[in-house]
Amino acid sequence: MIRPICRMGNPILRKKATLIPKEFIDSDEFDQLLRDLKESMNHYGGIGIAAPQIGINYQVAIIELVGLNKYGEEINFPFSVFINPEITYLTEETQGFWEGCLSVPGLRGFVERPNKIQVNFLNEKGEAKEIIAEGFLATVIQHELDHLEGILYVDRIKDTRLISYQEEFDKFIVQRTLD
Repeated sequence: MIRPICRMGNPILRKKATLIPKEFIDSDEFDQLLRDLKESMNHYGGIGIAAPQIGINYQVAIIELVGLNKYGEEINFPFSVFINPEITYLTEETQGFWEGCLSVPGLRGFVERPNKIQVNFLNEKGEAKEIIAEGFLATVIQHELDHLEGILYVDRIKDTRLISYQEEFDKFIVQRTLD
């Protein structure tokens, strides 16, 4: 079921999400939550979404990123579920990307984040997993996992002059990078 997206200002987006009990992962209710997340993400055109964004206070996020991204990088990261994730930053080196968010519609902001991370999490079957990600994928994962901590990307913008409405971003910033 496609669920409405909670937008900035909704208090659920500012709360640390609750850990998911292992026994809940095997339930029909959890399977339905994953279907709702995927349908909602696809409907609204996202590449990731976290449960708090659809009003569910659980530590689960999904990401699906296949093909060329906006920066011309080919990424093959098939549909993945992150339950109760723990992130470790593997470098102090940062990278910056213009981020957007389904919960902050119509805006873009330039965010610098660690370039290389490790994430330990449970997958949709409750199996312990670990991945190491860098580059744009590391940014996407950090963005989604921030939602589980009550953090929005706008909180991480260091220079508030680097916030733009989507239309102006497309007209002035994207065009400038193409010239």
